[in-house]
Amino acid sequence: MPSKTKIDDLASSTAETQVDTGVSLAASAWRRLRRNPVFLTGAVIILLFVLIALLAPLLAPHDPAARLLADQVIKARNEIPAVQPGHILGGDLQGRDFFSRLLVGSQQTLLVGVLATLIGLIGGLIMGTLAGALGGWVDSLVMRAVDVMLSIPSLLLAVSIGLLFTQANQFTVILAVAIVQIPIFARLLRGSMLAQRHSDHVLAARALGVKPAAIVFRHMLPNSLGPVIVQSTLVLAVAIIDAAALSFLGLGNPDDNIPEWGQMLGGSQTVIDSHPGLAFWPAGCIVVVALGFTLMGESLRDALDPKNRR
Repeated sequence: MPSKTKIDDLASSTAETQVDTGVSLAASAWRRLRRNPVFLTGAVIILLFVLIALLAPLLAPHDPAARLLADQVIKARNEIPAVQPGHILGGDLQGRDFFSRLLVGSQQTLLVGVLATLIGLIGGLIMGTLAGALGGWVDSLVMRAVDVMLSIPSLLLAVSIGLLFTQANQFTVILAVAIVQIPIFARLLRGSMLAQRHSDHVLAARALGVKPAAIVFRHMLPNSLGPVIVQSTLVLAVAIIDAAALSFLGLGNPDDNIPEWGQMLGGSQTVIDSHPGLAFWPAGCIVVVALGFTLMGESLRDALDPKNRR
C-alpha cells in the first residue's frame, strides 16, 4: 500500500499537470522560466549589459578618445599607463582611459549585434515566407540558395563578404554578419510554415474559402514565429562574436577613437605578452555577454517546446 507521502507527491504532480494543460503555452513557459536558474542567470547578464551600454556615455569617467595619459606611454620600453587613481584599469597604447573605452565599447557592440540580427531576421522572414507559403519551384530555389550559404562556415562567409567592400566600416560589419544569419532564419521559418500548412485551423480556413494571402499572413506566419524569435536570441550571441572577429581582423570601423570590443581586442595583439589585460577585459566581456544570450535562448527554446509541458 503506497505511503501518504507518495500519494501526496502523486496528487501534487497530477494537479500541476492539470494546471499546465489548462493554460496557454506562453503562461506555462513563463512559469518554468521564472524558476529556472539558467534563464535567470542569462537574463541578469543581458539586463546588465543593456543597461551599461545605454548608460555608457554617463558612466564613463573620461572621454574614450582623449589621450589623457599619453605622457606615460613609452613605446621604446613597451610601457603603458598603469592602474592609478581616476583610471581603475589604466590606459591603452595611446594613453586613453581603458575603463572608459570598455564602457563605451559595449554600446557599439550592442548596436552591431542587434542591427545585424534584426536585418538577418527580416531577410530570413522574407525568404522563409516565400519558400513555406508558395512551395514548388520557389521553395526549391530559395532552399538551394540557403543550402549553399549554410555550406560555408559562418565566419569565413562573413569575412568574404566584408572583403567585398572597398572601405571597411561599422556598416559593412553589420551587413556582413546579417547576411550570414539570413539562411538560419529562412530555414527555420520555412520548416515551421510547412508544419502549419497541414494544421487544422489552416485546413478550416481553406475550406471556408479564405484567400491564400490571408491564410499565410493571418494564420500560418503568426503561428510560425515562435521558434524564430527564440532563435534570434541565440543568433544574437553569434552575431556579437562574429562582429568582434571581423573587427579583430581589421574589417571593422578603422576609427579607433570610437571603441568596440573586437577592435580593442585586435589592437592589443601586439602587446598581449607584456600587457595581457588589454586583451583580457574586452575578450572576457564578449564571452560573458555571448554566454548570457546563449543561456537565455536555450532556456526559452526548452520552455516553449510543447513536449516539455507534460
